[in-house]
Amino acid sequence: MWKQKLQEIEQGNSKTLARCISLIENEAPGYEELLQQLPPSSTPIIGITGPPGAGKSTLVDALIGLLAAKGSSVAVLCVDPSSPFNLGALLGDRIRMSEWYNHPGVFIRSLATRGSLGGLHPKIIEISDLVKAAPFDHIIIETVGVGQSEVEIAGLADCTVVVVVPEAGDEVQTMKAGLMEIADVFVVNKSDRPEADAFVKNLRLMLAPSFHSKTLPVPVIKTVASQKKGIEELLEAMTTVLEHKKYSDRHSWLLAEKAFYLIQRKRMKMIDKGELQKKIEAEGKDFNLYTFINQYG
Repeated sequence: MWKQKLQEIEQGNSKTLARCISLIENEAPGYEELLQQLPPSSTPIIGITGPPGAGKSTLVDALIGLLAAKGSSVAVLCVDPSSPFNLGALLGDRIRMSEWYNHPGVFIRSLATRGSLGGLHPKIIEISDLVKAAPFDHIIIETVGVGQSEVEIAGLADCTVVVVVPEAGDEVQTMKAGLMEIADVFVVNKSDRPEADAFVKNLRLMLAPSFHSKTLPVPVIKTVASQKKGIEELLEAMTTVLEHKKYSDRHSWLLAEKAFYLIQRKRMKMIDKGELQKKIEAEGKDFNLYTFINQYG
């Protein structure tokens, strides 16, 4: 059964791909068997992250348009906040991307974070690997832009694009060092605003020290996504990053990051909080936390 579904996905059957994503999301019986049959793939994953309101969806929409115009096929996974009622994606079908839903070379899927603390979908690794089995030229993952998702995306994407707006001046001054480290490309969106040039200049000055730790300088691209301005330059910058990383050790680092996360999650499945509480209560006054957790090491 899984072999046939995988063949359909490899042939570009988007309905089968959508169904199999749902099977993985819901941990349907046997879904791990499907994952174990996935072939190796070199399809690049582009992560697009940044704070809410930076215009990530509009930027992704413009990128889809440019890639489609060049004859490239693209899959987009949009990680949305969860509805507190049904754990479904709160934003649902992206209004701004609605024109692409019937395009034969474009596949768009909204995924809910389902309460995942980092802001990414808990099954994002498995889902992105499944999508890599389909014949897409590019895969774009757009994060919800809260919590740790900006840093988490670096362990998943071959190229990480961080989107900010000129008004984020104070935020960037106090920006986590981790976020500065993970960015392969910085995008200053809505750069038609008057304070944009000064902001870009400051951002480039902030990034200068990190040039020593990276073999490739981090470009800062100005865009006005709503007017499709700067999108060609952004695509060029991403292509340069992806070409450069083909010949670096990043591929094995990415796989190690994914393996670590998946092993950690699998081991944690065996541990039930309720059972832990009962065992701790049974220990009584002589309880030592570190002796106790050593049993699970």
